[in-house]
Amino acid sequence: MKNQTKAITKNLIVSISIFLLLALAMSLYSVSGGKTKDVQMSQVVDQINNEQVKSVVISGDSLEVTLRDDSKETATKEPGESFTQLLANYKVDPTKMSKIDISVKQESGWAYWLSAILPFALPFVLVAAFLWIMMSQVQGANNRAMMFGQSGARETPKNSKERVTFKDVAGNKEAKEELVEIVDFLKNQKKFIQLGAKIPKGVLLMGSPGTGKTLMARAVAGEANVPFFHISGSEFVEMFVGVGASRVRDLFARAKKSAPCIVFIDEIDAVGRQRGAGLGGSHDEREQTLNQILVEMDGFDPNAGVIVLAATNRPDVLDPALLRPGRFDRRVVLDVPDINDREAILGIHSKNKPFTEDVNLRRIAERTPGFSGADLANLINEAAILAARRNKKRISMDELTESIEKVLLGPERKSHILSDAERKITAYHEAGHALVARMTPGADTVHKVSIISRGTAAGYTLKLPDEDKKMHTKAEFLADLAVSLGGYAAEIEIFGKDNLTTGASSDLRHATRLARRLITDYGMSEKLGPRTYGEREEMVFLGKEIHHERDYSEKVAELIDQEITGMLSHAKQEAHRIIVEEREKMEKIVKALLERETIEKDEFEALFTETGAA
Repeated sequence: MKNQTKAITKNLIVSISIFLLLALAMSLYSVSGGKTKDVQMSQVVDQINNEQVKSVVISGDSLEVTLRDDSKETATKEPGESFTQLLANYKVDPTKMSKIDISVKQESGWAYWLSAILPFALPFVLVAAFLWIMMSQVQGANNRAMMFGQSGARETPKNSKERVTFKDVAGNKEAKEELVEIVDFLKNQKKFIQLGAKIPKGVLLMGSPGTGKTLMARAVAGEANVPFFHISGSEFVEMFVGVGASRVRDLFARAKKSAPCIVFIDEIDAVGRQRGAGLGGSHDEREQTLNQILVEMDGFDPNAGVIVLAATNRPDVLDPALLRPGRFDRRVVLDVPDINDREAILGIHSKNKPFTEDVNLRRIAERTPGFSGADLANLINEAAILAARRNKKRISMDELTESIEKVLLGPERKSHILSDAERKITAYHEAGHALVARMTPGADTVHKVSIISRGTAAGYTLKLPDEDKKMHTKAEFLADLAVSLGGYAAEIEIFGKDNLTTGASSDLRHATRLARRLITDYGMSEKLGPRTYGEREEMVFLGKEIHHERDYSEKVAELIDQEITGMLSHAKQEAHRIIVEEREKMEKIVKALLERETIEKDEFEALFTETGAA
């Protein structure tokens, strides 16, 4: 309604502007025509007798008189009487008349009628044009209202140039194997129908953000070479009740006409959340949309050839009716890639990009544990941008390694200049992290130490595991706690408690969260035993979505706090012990940081070799 009012106002302004411009043009025309002087017929006769007239143009009853000085006048004679007869009646000397160039201008019929009718017809034409514009706007609004319930799903036809296949998707071998039979069904339906098999109606792709759920859905459609309908879950929901359900009906109607095909609903948790949790009850627009999705999927002909793929990174909040057999029968998990998958993904995103001979994608894969496919694509793109900014023709290993740090920590803040005192504090802080990590069994390997600001950090210590792990031990977590407090302990040891800075705030926050998870989630507390504490529930009430239910007493809460404090105190003592015992090594690390600002892995290990600690 608001857009319709804006359109009508705009057209009204345009119509008034056109009318004013036409009126201005006509006024200018009348003004330009009014430059000639209107005189009486008797005055023209006197000028002819005085031989002041050069020529006369007769146009009907109007006379255009041009004098000897090239000035012009207009006069009007009596209708039905010729000009020569008029002059004879005024007894003008014929010899003087012969000295005047007299011509007759014939006015065409259309010009005459136009000049007669246009002044009266023009206002009616403008009014009619304005009414026509208004009616067309109303009709357009009606058409848009009729289209309001249609789905906005984008269709990628088969044999499209944007076709994606499994060759374009690296990693997730198990997910591909689960989806191959979907492709086989879309290609060879008769083989399944003859055996009485029913292919799953829906497949739910689950995984962390950036793991390639949308890309995998496109690959299934590309392998099967069928139309691909893509829509986001949020596009169904509108402020008007019933619009989402209407769009669902329209989407599945379009899909059935194009069968066999694939319908992909991205971020289905936008409409697929558990019903009954909102303020609106069953009349909530989102729940009506979900109900329509359930009805459409349950009403499918088993062999209709329409398969629904959906993606979410929050499967725990979905409605149980959406996950039951007959709707989303299959659940395919897409994991974060391991080192081999990361190397393959880097190879795919490196196509058509010029690299120098020193580029080793395996080394890049080793330095990017925990990176998703989207992170790796962003890494390659950032390296290409960085090489272009440096006016290079090829991407080198330097751009790739720097892009890893940019993706992890943010860009370098070269303009953020630290004072000498701040550089020294930062150097000791990062040296404390690096030293504790080097001397603690089970800690990750130090790959780089720097006092160059990145993001919000004044410096950083890049630690990476030697291999990908799905499970971690308590010893590894305790080592991580000690490393996290290494910078804090180093500042206290070197500068004293009174000169402690705010640089360790993020380290303390990370250590506290990790210690709490060890106790409340992983059951790694000897005093509290093998159980979890606190229930994390999904609550949708006035915008608050996450609610932690406290399923333990105040006494247990006090024990949890004591255990967290105890773990952190033990980690701090271990870090302080290493710093005191290996003070000489820490001083060497600090000296190297103040001189070079950055120490790579080989240089870092060389410092320990020189002191005989390797």
